[in-house]
Amino acid sequence: MPEISRFYGIIIAMFAKDHTPPHFHARYGDNAGFFNIETGELIDGKLPRRAIRLIQDWAELHRKELMDNWNESQKDNPNFKKIEPLQ
Repeated sequence: MPEISRFYGIIIAMFAKDHTPPHFHARYGDNAGFFNIETGELIDGKLPRRAIRLIQDWAELHRKELMDNWNESQKDNPNFKKIEPLQ
């Protein structure tokens, strides 16, 4: 799973040719989940509340870049672009 960003111990990644809806995966320690790109909602998984809020803040700032990566992920041999971390 290609890593597209990392901040505050949170790793953001996407799978190639993953299922819909458009989403990204987040890991924080032993916790993981995946988030809807369009709404920022945690679709599934378990993460601390603080990590969820940071991830949602980051996703709101980078929604277009996330959708660009999602569209790229649907191609054969996708070329994921790194996205700036939350600062």
